[in-house]
Amino acid sequence: MIYERIASNKRNSVLLAFLFFAIVAALGFALGALFQSGYMGVIIAVIISVTMISFSYFMGDQAVLAINRATPASKKEYPQLVNIVEGLSIASGLPKPKVYVIDDKSINAFATGRDPKHASIAVTTGALEKLNREELEGVVSHEMSHVKNYDVRFMTLVAILVGVVAILANIFLRSMWWSGPNRRDREGGNQIQIIFVLVGLVLAILAPLAAQLIKFAISRKREFLADAEGALLTRYPKGLANALRKIEKDSNILKDASPAMEHMYIANPFKKPNWFSNLFSTHPPIEERIKALESM
Repeated sequence: MIYERIASNKRNSVLLAFLFFAIVAALGFALGALFQSGYMGVIIAVIISVTMISFSYFMGDQAVLAINRATPASKKEYPQLVNIVEGLSIASGLPKPKVYVIDDKSINAFATGRDPKHASIAVTTGALEKLNREELEGVVSHEMSHVKNYDVRFMTLVAILVGVVAILANIFLRSMWWSGPNRRDREGGNQIQIIFVLVGLVLAILAPLAAQLIKFAISRKREFLADAEGALLTRYPKGLANALRKIEKDSNILKDASPAMEHMYIANPFKKPNWFSNLFSTHPPIEERIKALESM
């Protein structure tokens, strides 16, 4: 059952990622059609994407830790946490990630870093105080699974693509506003060009929303996958399930949480409560995650 869920989540995540790239490429092509510059719009989209991804790839993890005010966790001060990370690193065959603590009453955690050799795991003091060892192991195993699956890199790419879609859509709409189709197009000299521009206009309006929805869907799939692989790592799904129950009941909100980083935490730090907001959430409903874990 665990292996089937892992395989299904991986397939769905790849499919959604390809859809994302298709949206970016279509917007770039429409931008080129607007300026009658062939594939120049696609080239611009690639340049913007590469620039933003490069910055996030090399500097993103330090920025995330700084924003959350995470501090290094010493073995002397946090022996249980460090021991759990060391044990799970050995069990998973991964290099030991750097361990950080966030001074916050909420129960939460996240992983960051471009690959397992440059990974970090941060846990709130609320999690250390309110979770027992098995529950804390479940939380850390979930984050270790994100590291193992390169989820941080994957979701960084997705987040950047959301930004690229927004930028390209903005450029397209502003260009339409200031220039519009040229006279030759208006007189019917290039009907195909007009069709491409009109399709681009629809894309520019709808693509940013579609991109956000795809990002949320991918993130939810990756959370289910990390739950399943975390349970496989500890061989004790109940530990993570019980931790999620405590997270659901916890009324504290992570005070330094950033909406741009919402997908990184083990649970939504903003406590979105209803079915409609779940559509626009980076995390599946906790009750569904618990149910999936209990079925393993």
